[in-house]
Amino acid sequence: MDGVASYQRFPTVKIRELKDDYAKFELRNTDASIANALRRVMISEVPTVAIDLVEIEINSTVLNDEFIAHRLGLIPLTSERAMSMRFSRDCDACDGDGQCEFCSVEFHLRAKCLGDQTLDVTSKDLHSSDYTVVPVDFSDASGYENSETRGIIIVKLRRGQELKLRAIARKGIGKDHAKWSPAATVTFMYEPAIHINQEMMESLTLAEKQSFVDSSPTKVFEIDDETQQVKIVDSEAYAYDDEVLKKAEAMGKPGLIEIYAKEDSFIFTVESTGAIKASQLVLNAIDILKQKLDAVRLSDDTVEADDQFGELGAHMRGG
Repeated sequence: MDGVASYQRFPTVKIRELKDDYAKFELRNTDASIANALRRVMISEVPTVAIDLVEIEINSTVLNDEFIAHRLGLIPLTSERAMSMRFSRDCDACDGDGQCEFCSVEFHLRAKCLGDQTLDVTSKDLHSSDYTVVPVDFSDASGYENSETRGIIIVKLRRGQELKLRAIARKGIGKDHAKWSPAATVTFMYEPAIHINQEMMESLTLAEKQSFVDSSPTKVFEIDDETQQVKIVDSEAYAYDDEVLKKAEAMGKPGLIEIYAKEDSFIFTVESTGAIKASQLVLNAIDILKQKLDAVRLSDDTVEADDQFGELGAHMRGG
């Protein structure tokens, strides 16, 4: 146990930017296995609520039943209480039927076009049996005209066309189907460390310095107007393309710059679908990852205990 404890780490998190649907943070003092495990859990194992069963009563639209059902399933639903809901397969209140208040939410939609103007049927037309689980509201999204009436379009109706249906939303995870994934995208990168040999850099002419700066496809370096020195403006813009290293080699200055990735520091970017806030997505993923690690530790302890009991039994039989 002492040998294990000597490798114990205490990861730290520093938040850089946080919005309802976006988070950027640093994860330090850990390794790539934990960083990737956290990313995979956020994408595929944090539960949300999504429409899983659709019963269509009337459909005279231009889209067939299956197409509409598929669209309904991909509409993000507010899922703050998903962690406390039951999976339909594990619900004893409805014997796994998946249609009770503990494991599901019921939606109804009825729309009919009575005029000559095309009628947009959107996610706002879905009426929920639970006010805490409703289609995600994008009315506060900036940059859209008439955003106060904006919803996710399900189908467009012309005069006389009608759509009437009942839908059941259930708890699930992205590993079972992408519609349950709360993450639009989750990425992480190693934090780059860049060191410039200033003494060697000073031996270059201004034109050579500019050529070196321009060799980077992304804006990592620039020349200071006053000192004429090359400085780092954004180390994280470096894309590990080795272009500046090749340029230094071509200029006969192989030690001009040193770039390496910090193996215990990662920069995460998380975008949520809106089903849960980005901050809650990260926290839920950490809780789930902790539960998985606890289960592994418990399993190891159980195996060790079984071995000990086995040895005790052998001694008793021998005695």
